[in-house]
Amino acid sequence: MRKYLLLLFLMYLPLANAQTSDSKLSLTFENKNLLEVFQEIENKTNYRFFFEEKWLGIKNLSGDYTQKTLTDILDAVLKETNINYFIKGDRIILTQGSIIYDKLPEGFLETEKKIPVAVEEKQTPDPVFYVNNSDKSDAVETILIGKENRQSRQKYFQLKGKVVSKQGEPISGLNILIPSQGSGTVTDFDGNYSLRLPKGINLVEIQGIGVANLKKRLVVYSDGVLNLQLEKSFEQLGEVLIEANARDNVQSAFTGVENINVSEIKTIPLVLGERDILKVATTLPGISTAGEAASGYNVRGGKTDQNLILLDDGVIYNPTHFFGIFSGLNPFTTGNVSIYKGSIPAAYGGRLSSVFDLNTRDGNKEKFTGEASIGPVTGNLSLEIPVVKGKSSLIVGGRGTYSDWILDLVDDEALQDSQATFYDFVGKYNHEFDNEDELNVSGYYSSDVFSITSDSLFSYTNRMFALSYSKVLNEKHRGELVATNSNYNFNLDYESDFDNNFDSGYTINESELKLKMKYFHSKAHTINYGINAKYYRVSPGEVRPGDVESLIEELSIPTERAVESAVYIEDSFEVNDKLLINAGLRYSFYTVFGPANINIYEEGLPRNEATIVGTESFGSGEVIETYGGPEVRLSGRYSFTPSFSTKLSYNNTYQYIHTLSNNTTAAPTDTYKLSDSFIKPQRANQYALGFFKNFDSNIYELSLEGYYKTADNLLDYKVGADLFLNENIETQVLQGEGKAYGLEVLLRKKKGDLNGYLGYTYSRSFVKLDGNFQEERVNNGDFFPTNFDKPHDFSAVMNYKLTRRFSFSANLVYQTGRPITYPIGKYNFNNSEYVMYSDRNQLRIPDYYRLDLSFNVEGNHKIEKFAHSFWNISVYNILGRNNPYSVFFVTDNGEVKAYQSSIFAIPIPTITYNFRF
Repeated sequence: MRKYLLLLFLMYLPLANAQTSDSKLSLTFENKNLLEVFQEIENKTNYRFFFEEKWLGIKNLSGDYTQKTLTDILDAVLKETNINYFIKGDRIILTQGSIIYDKLPEGFLETEKKIPVAVEEKQTPDPVFYVNNSDKSDAVETILIGKENRQSRQKYFQLKGKVVSKQGEPISGLNILIPSQGSGTVTDFDGNYSLRLPKGINLVEIQGIGVANLKKRLVVYSDGVLNLQLEKSFEQLGEVLIEANARDNVQSAFTGVENINVSEIKTIPLVLGERDILKVATTLPGISTAGEAASGYNVRGGKTDQNLILLDDGVIYNPTHFFGIFSGLNPFTTGNVSIYKGSIPAAYGGRLSSVFDLNTRDGNKEKFTGEASIGPVTGNLSLEIPVVKGKSSLIVGGRGTYSDWILDLVDDEALQDSQATFYDFVGKYNHEFDNEDELNVSGYYSSDVFSITSDSLFSYTNRMFALSYSKVLNEKHRGELVATNSNYNFNLDYESDFDNNFDSGYTINESELKLKMKYFHSKAHTINYGINAKYYRVSPGEVRPGDVESLIEELSIPTERAVESAVYIEDSFEVNDKLLINAGLRYSFYTVFGPANINIYEEGLPRNEATIVGTESFGSGEVIETYGGPEVRLSGRYSFTPSFSTKLSYNNTYQYIHTLSNNTTAAPTDTYKLSDSFIKPQRANQYALGFFKNFDSNIYELSLEGYYKTADNLLDYKVGADLFLNENIETQVLQGEGKAYGLEVLLRKKKGDLNGYLGYTYSRSFVKLDGNFQEERVNNGDFFPTNFDKPHDFSAVMNYKLTRRFSFSANLVYQTGRPITYPIGKYNFNNSEYVMYSDRNQLRIPDYYRLDLSFNVEGNHKIEKFAHSFWNISVYNILGRNNPYSVFFVTDNGEVKAYQSSIFAIPIPTITYNFRF
């Protein structure tokens, strides 16, 4: 019936007036909106426009047209809109999206017995007919996408956009489904999505955790953009502690990926009440630390320097405060966190074990908001400030500690004059342009100062700056240009009663430029490619006299310089509904430059001070050594059912930077060393196989994943090595092989009154240091456990919701004690007594276990109130377990005695108050 009504209407429309193509006019306007442009045309011609003013928007235009046809001018000014036009006599009729046809498409009135002409052969496209339903009972909003084009014969178009919350935060893992097509997509980490939709009317369903489900009716005329701003569901607050995307754990091609939603970790009881992103990460399988309050993270048997910690694409070298007790990353300003410990995308490089990719969230673009917390030792405040309403915002956050009072309470005379303070600041400016381009500027600064002994003052700082500009090139292509700079330095001021006062320190600085591109080739292929270059400048260390009376001589280790660069390409290939392959290739290049003087050692002898026979000098910018090679990133997923899949992956990686340390765990005093003529880049290969299953409508997730990793050129130290300010550091270190393997199990319940997860890891990590000479061998050249080898690691993180406002949380941890080297006997030589030690890391300290409990109180859920509050009352180590951090030995009256040190040997109660306004 609708077709025949349209036919009757068109019968009364004569062919378009020839004036539409022949009439020419000149028109100049500057910074005027569409309504004003139409008024100019009406003033200069006899034409009159017919439209609804709300279609026109508020964007201003400028133009200069000399003797142009009316159609040329209209085509130009309406190009970036979804408005079409139809000229009938002196009337110009505007429509949203659709075209007014002056003749029927070929075959429009053919009977069903007639076979229609193929779409490719038609002279006119199939029109889209849509009648707006004015019935208010229809609660589904209708949205017009793009506009019809008379020349286009496409049947499918690309829809893309970004989904954010009312506060401007990207919503990742949101399902956008087209039931009629049996297709859909999931928003990525930044809330972006892309869909292929058929021309015409499509009903879209939007579903996700933490947002109310909704439907939209889309009338698709061409490629277009649909950005959504959704209201988060407060019913979900506190229900899920850590959560991956609804089905991403089963459907993605990547193995070993963890996602942490920072806004949902506030109920996990942690020491001193500080919400800690990275501490929560260590409760997940495959991620651990060497001990309580240890700096650095060990991922799948890797060293602490093998993790790439990124904040807004900028490197953070030491992401901890207060001896590793607190994370250096502000939870109030950080959005979701992605951790890659198995399949590492080709865009990332430079580390062997993992990538921690953190992003500062966008601030609220609509209104001023903030969040604050007050705890026993720290305070935290973040503010979100709209700059240009709806377009740009600024988010800033700052934390500080007032922890010295704790040290004053410790009944230890050696700690009475101690201090330990830190603070950090983070800020991000975000601006979205009308054409969907986006500018982000981020900055981070942290500072730690501590003195545990009366004669030494330690301090270290992190500084990071990042600038990124993302641009939509067309409906299938977008790119991002990123520039970052990171700086980390450590200083030690030593004062004593003797004439040996000194200051010392070191610095590492890196600057990087990245170009990241994404090409949506088709539904089956999404291609990522790019290039990056990084410049290192490392000052390995220096020492200066502390005052004029000091006998210390000034010494400075020469600065090291190098460039690391790479190109990469990666394709996510959907072979069919069951098989998804992600294949990437990254090729990295590394060059170390002069000026430098390189030692020459006598051939056939071990490298030590006595075998130096000369030096070779390299001038400024002269190439000393180059390395490089291909890095394959291959992973795949095969779905047995929509809720059960298996994944397989292989990665090989290069790492050109090393830490120099003979500490058991990472420490601020660890220095960084670039690969050079003597120290080769680290290399690793990792294989992983996993099975992933969801139950009961994705409420339960179960994963079982195994891995095997080999590594070459791992840097370690000789027995008795002196690493502090050593000009010939290559004489003190060794490089060897490594291997690690393990099995990770994770069971997660995401919804319900009782929710949380159980994680278990069985893992082993070994290193082999073997050489041609005895001084280059450790443990006779056999494999031995690394400092962080812990075969068994179990975590349980649970939350029980009593009501919407009250809940209990628990955190249970058990770990095998880490390896240690013990004295096992004594012997006499030349009338002197010596202690004989075991093989390196032959024995272990006692096992570690801990139980934490907390009671959480949400503020009431009234909408009209100044702030939403949250109380966390927790007890860390409620059983008072005296877990050993380290074991050391002291000779007392000729007898060797063993002692252990603990960090938190008693229960630590905490009350923290949080509020958001």
